[in-house]
Amino acid sequence: MASLTQLPSFRVGHWTDVEAATGCTVILCPEGATAGVDVRGGAPGTREIALLSPTCMVDKVHAVLLSGGSAFGLAAADGVMRWLEEHGYGFDTGVARVPIVPAAILFDLPLGSAEIRPGPDAGYAACEDATGDPAEEATVEEGTVGAGTGATVGKVLGFQQAMKGGIGVASQTLGLSAAEDDAGGAGITVAAVVAVNALGDVVDPHSGEVLAGARQPGDNVFVGASNVLKGAVLHALQEWRGGNTTLGVVLTNAALTKSGATKVAQMAHDGLARTVRPAHTMQDGDTIFALSRGETPVDPGIIGAIAADVVAEAVVRAVRTASSLHGIPAMSSLTTE
Repeated sequence: MASLTQLPSFRVGHWTDVEAATGCTVILCPEGATAGVDVRGGAPGTREIALLSPTCMVDKVHAVLLSGGSAFGLAAADGVMRWLEEHGYGFDTGVARVPIVPAAILFDLPLGSAEIRPGPDAGYAACEDATGDPAEEATVEEGTVGAGTGATVGKVLGFQQAMKGGIGVASQTLGLSAAEDDAGGAGITVAAVVAVNALGDVVDPHSGEVLAGARQPGDNVFVGASNVLKGAVLHALQEWRGGNTTLGVVLTNAALTKSGATKVAQMAHDGLARTVRPAHTMQDGDTIFALSRGETPVDPGIIGAIAADVVAEAVVRAVRTASSLHGIPAMSSLTTE
């Protein structure tokens, strides 16, 4: 479990189907949050992305959905909209409140059942999970849960040589000045929720050591995804092609504009580049959102630099907390053998 106690405006909930190896994760901000997004992967699956441009009219979103199920999983956003509408949240059009719910999906169909995907009921259930027991509403479950249930990493030698990915959460809070502390200030917190489902390996950002990734057939020795891809150029290797995608949401209580939130989302991708090798390939739909709800303006460059750090930490936590599923081993199972 991870805690987001410093960000009470946001709630995170999951819907999980372990048997089918799929799920979805919702980040609720019912009162509205300023949002930005940056898509760097070559195979994205998204919904309501264009309106996040700083040139577009709508300036608040009410939730972000991350889902498994490939493009089918975008339907789960309908359930999030239904939950928000039932509770009176949304963009006031004068005749109805229309919830704004950007969404992005990852490809998890090879694990479990390809015929069961998150739909509207799953999105609704994730919202219910996010607003459940008040004593636990600031904690977020990690690992093989939600959008990370069927996530895998290291698929350059094919799916059977992959390892489990998952959901990871991390946060940092900036220290207060003495005057701010005396005034009861809450500080500025930057957090990240990341669903890791990468073609490449996940590495320690400090040492470069592979934590979870492609393994040699017949044993658990890492082959190095980048080395395999270099060989693929020479030998026209095609087995590594397949659905992937790492999705993330950066949350902060700093006050950002839409352009500032967009810059934070851009900078947050540095965290993927530090921990996923390679990242942003044509077979990954890597997408990061940034959500801001607060009153204290902060330079987006500062928030973006911290966002890169917490995204990198969340990626590592995703593979560390994941559990083995349907024959695909997790990092924890290899280290205990």
